[in-house]
This record gives sequence, structure tokens and C-alpha cells, in this order.
Amino acid sequence: MAAPETQRIVIDNCAIATVDADDTEHACGHLVIAGGRIESVGAGPAPAGLGDVVRRIDARGHLATPGLVNTHHHFYQWLTRGLATDHHLFDWLVALYPLWARIDERMCYRAAQGSLAVLAKGGVTTTMDHHYVYPRGCGDLSGAIVRAARETGLRFTLARGSMDRSEKDGGLPPDFAVESLDGALAATEETITAHHDASFDAMIQVAVAPCSPFSVSTGLLRESAELARRLGVRLHTHGSETAEEEKYCQQLFGMRPTDYFASTGWLGDDVWMAHCVHMSDADIAAFARTGTGVAHCPSSNARLAAGIARVPDLLKAGVPVGLGVDGTASNESGELHTELRNALLVNRLGAHRAKALNARQVLRMATYDGARVLGRAGQIGSLEPGKLADVVLWRMDTLAHACIADPVTALVFGAAAPVTASFVGGRQIVEDGRLLTVDEDAVARATREEARRLARITAEG
Repeated sequence: MAAPETQRIVIDNCAIATVDADDTEHACGHLVIAGGRIESVGAGPAPAGLGDVVRRIDARGHLATPGLVNTHHHFYQWLTRGLATDHHLFDWLVALYPLWARIDERMCYRAAQGSLAVLAKGGVTTTMDHHYVYPRGCGDLSGAIVRAARETGLRFTLARGSMDRSEKDGGLPPDFAVESLDGALAATEETITAHHDASFDAMIQVAVAPCSPFSVSTGLLRESAELARRLGVRLHTHGSETAEEEKYCQQLFGMRPTDYFASTGWLGDDVWMAHCVHMSDADIAAFARTGTGVAHCPSSNARLAAGIARVPDLLKAGVPVGLGVDGTASNESGELHTELRNALLVNRLGAHRAKALNARQVLRMATYDGARVLGRAGQIGSLEPGKLADVVLWRMDTLAHACIADPVTALVFGAAAPVTASFVGGRQIVEDGRLLTVDEDAVARATREEARRLARITAEG
């Protein structure tokens, strides 16, 4: 029997959007996967004479794209969906922090399972989780999240978050839900040592991710940046999400959020920030000049009435912009594929109107640009020989899509397309819309039980 690295999967007869530098597309083409990487991609049938082909997929009626990349999420919020539905950000946080401050290891594991399962079923092959709530005595939350990611089979970045500004310091979270500055730094370094993999085909990576300017001290923000750069990992936080945040930064620090981030070492090509809704021309120029990335979360921004991010202006300036679900307490669907359509439509309500974004720009944001934001554009995000075989086959011959001639337009403008197959490093994790790696019905039952347990514990005080 041939060695695994020489065994091949051949996918034939599908439309292909490679999302490479030239936006190469094939109306009917092929992909060959070998050893977890893309061996070849092109028009027409796969080359004749390929040896050690273990599987052939006739993908007629499908569109092949790179796997989607989710650049901002909070998995633990899976247990608090559907609450505080008429609140803006600060009121929403005040309403939900009392629940989040009660999470424990088992809850976190089940919430991560639920979040990862829905992402995978919707075509995501790489995701991150920004987890920053570490109540005292809660167990190994980071380890629980990483375990769920390994079991589901998604490529994963744990953004190990932190907070050290609680209610007694003028922050929003309860006192027992935050860490000390030194404790947060030490725990973050331990997480990197335990879980970060810097290799080309890494499945698990770790980023340093203090929560936000209004929940973190200046010292923690500055020392977190120093820690990340000493250890060679990326940095992530929330930035410029709401008008209230901008006012808060001006009152507390005497400057707007972007200037504050610059003063603490938080601009650079190893940094990405979530939301970035309230950005001035000078802010955008600073992000472009430094290569700082953005995770655009259109549904969450709308859910919390944060505003419309200036995505066309960010892209025009050369800022890397990926898409993010954000936490499912502010985006109850938990799906990234719906964010493609929402990003396009919401941004057309802004100043650029019909010229704001088009279907291929949005697909690029959801794939290659998302990989750039996570620092992995050399390995994932486009279908090119030598890259990791993170590939999704979307079924486009259904009633909902069949009469739309352009499959990329059908994918972005149309209804959510069924995922027939999803591969991560050549390993299939979804088939005909069902997960192959975990029992999704069991996950649904477990998450319901944990959500009820969290509600009961919170009510009991």
C-alpha cells in the first residue's frame, strides 16, 4: 500500500474559484490532493496517469473554494444565545457578564463543541476563539477549548484573552471574573508553551489577546504586546467597536482608540482587531501603514447597533480585512457563510452604496484575506499547488441556486449553499451537510444541558 503522503484524492468536474492573486476561476476544472496539500488545480479533467488515487469525486454541480476562515469569535457565548436582544454593546455586556462569570471547564468545552460544529457545517475550515473570561476556580478553560477544536478537526487559533479591569476599577466585569496583570501574563505564556504550533501545517496556534481598552489596564495591554513579540505569536483585541468606546478612551486616556493602541505597541502586521467600526481617515491610514488587520463582523455590528464599518475604505487603503462571526450571544446563527452575504448587503447601505463590495471581494475576505489576518496566507486561503488542502465543495445545482449562472454570485448573493464536502488538510470533516468527526445531535443535547445549568447556577447566585 502506498504511503499516505503519496495517496491522492481527485476532485473533477466542478467550478473552481481559486482566490489566488489573479482570481483565477475555472468553469469546469479539477483539484488533486496529496499528502494533505493541493498537488494540482486547473481547468478540465485531472491529469491522466496519476498513481495511488484512493478516491475520485465527481463534483459536477458544485463550486470548489478555499475553506472559509473565521477571524473573530467567542465560543463560550453559545450558552447565552437569545438574551439581551435589544441592547447596545455596553448594556449588553452589563446584562451578560453575571452569566459569563459563572462558566466552568465543562460549560466551556460544550460551548466550544457547539460553536465549532456549526462553523464546520457551514464551510469553515479555520477558525479562532477569543476567550477572555477566566473566573477563579473555573478549571482549564483553554485546554477544554483546544480539545474541542482537535476533536472537530478544524484548524484553530486560540486567542488567549484576559481582563484585569473589573467593576472596582471602573470596568464592566465582576471582580471575581478578572485576573491580575501578572497572573494573566503568566497564564497566557503557559498556554502558548502548551499549545502553540508554529509549523506550516499547524492545527493549533495561540495568539495573545487582552479583551478591550475598557476591560484591560494600560499595563496589561503594553506587556501583552511585549510578551507576544518575545514569543513570536500574533496579537488580537477589540477596537473602535462603538461610539461609546471612543468616548470612553477619550475620557480615560485623552486620545481616540487607534492613537491609544499606537501608544501601547498595538499596531503592526502581527496585530488584528475585531470590529473597527468607528474609524477616521487617520485611523485607516495608520492601520494601512502598519499592516494592522481587521475582523469585520457585520451581523454582530448590526445586532448591537454598533454601526457600519468602513470596509470599502479599509480595503482601498490596503488594510487586511477578514470576516468574523463574533460571539453567538450577538450573532445567534453562529455561521460564517451567512456573513458573506451580510457583509455585501450591509456595506451597500453605507456611503459607497452599490459600489461598496462585490461578490468576489467578499469571497476573498472570507478566505485569503482571513488567512492574512491570522498570519497564515502562505499556507491556506487560496487553492494553489503546495498549499494545505483546506477545500469546500458547495452544492450549486439545488432549487435555490441552479438558475444563477455565476456560481460565485450564487454563493454570496443567494441562500446559504449546502456543503457537500469539507476537507481540512485533505481530511474530510463534513459530508452532505453532516459532521463526520463528532455526533452533532449529542453536541446539541449537551449544549442545551449546559446552558440550563449555567442559568440555574447564576440564578442561585
